[in-house]
Amino acid sequence: MTHPLRLRAFRLLFVGRTVSAVGDAVVPAALALAVLRATGSTAALALVLGAAMLPRLLLLPLGGVAADRFDARRVALLADLTRCATQLVVGVELLGGDPALTPITVASAVGGTAAAFALPTASPLVAGTVDPAQRQRANALLGTTANASRLAGPALAGALIWAAGPGWAFVLDAASFAVSAALLAVIRVRQVPRPERRSVTTDLLHGWREVRSRTWFWSSLLGHGTWNGAGAVLTTLGPAVAVHRLGGEGVWLLMLQAGAVGMLAGSMIAGRVRPRRPVLTANLGLASYAAPLILLAVAAPAPAIVVAYGVALTALGYLNPVWETVVQSQFPPHVLARVTSYDWLVSLGAMPLGYALAPLAARVWGEPAPLAVAGLLVLVACAGTALVPDVRRLAWPTPATPEPARETAATT
Repeated sequence: MTHPLRLRAFRLLFVGRTVSAVGDAVVPAALALAVLRATGSTAALALVLGAAMLPRLLLLPLGGVAADRFDARRVALLADLTRCATQLVVGVELLGGDPALTPITVASAVGGTAAAFALPTASPLVAGTVDPAQRQRANALLGTTANASRLAGPALAGALIWAAGPGWAFVLDAASFAVSAALLAVIRVRQVPRPERRSVTTDLLHGWREVRSRTWFWSSLLGHGTWNGAGAVLTTLGPAVAVHRLGGEGVWLLMLQAGAVGMLAGSMIAGRVRPRRPVLTANLGLASYAAPLILLAVAAPAPAIVVAYGVALTALGYLNPVWETVVQSQFPPHVLARVTSYDWLVSLGAMPLGYALAPLAARVWGEPAPLAVAGLLVLVACAGTALVPDVRRLAWPTPATPEPARETAATT
């Protein structure tokens, strides 16, 4: 079997995605420090983050329609160019020495809009550059580089901020998007025959029917969404538990580091392990996230929590490439972006709910209660997918190719 990196199209896609992942990894820390330095207000930081999240969440389904209708490669290219411009605007604003909140907020909103159109293109681009037999390894490679970037991102951001200031982190991210766009411009992607042009509403409903028609998919999405909501609960309440009951900030930082290492290890394992029942195996692995949540709720010894969190994030790192490979093979190519957009919508939509409910519940019942409830919900929702016959029966992907693809170059 030819290694995916021997394929020129995937190699260019891989390099572009790796470069942009490194650029993105330095931005969260730089953004937080930059806004706090400029305003001294956590409310201002929340405004900027919300300005990016809201359009990304609301416009995801439209992003899926656009990628299916107009060619995923072109949509991804335009999104990268847009994000290059927005990050450059923020970088120049910060480098000017007297940054204003308004242009940073507007740039974040435009960047969030571009992200809503970029996210659904990921699966179609892999499916269009790699043959079905190679997709698991290709997805695992992309997951490994993304997780390695997240692991190294904070250290790189700290060094860049210390040496030159946070503005240069955004200039670096802008440059990474420019490189990614340049590579997308020359990639050859298998063209998918487009159905006859219909209304946006019809396309959205068609994509939703594809989701509803596969019990294994939507039942797993409920589990994945519950996992993300529980992750938001842990992210919100975990630091307070670590500081007040487990020994200090160092415990929380160690948990995050263990999780980053686990994500990287999981994506590497996904490139080598091929279970007979991929979705069932991956969903049962996700149920392990109940362990760190419940251990935090009872203030178990810190080493046990750190290990449990690392194992749970290893399961997540494993699930992502396996899930993407299954989805790419089980859905027709001409609806793949719309299906992916609904996948992201459920995953991202559950997180604000967790962020909002966790502090309210903790104020009424204390921190252990919402952590324990979140752990039980994850266990039931993820392990409960084993009760769905289609999840149990789904064997390793058989490509779904109802319409033959035309091998043509997609050039700008």
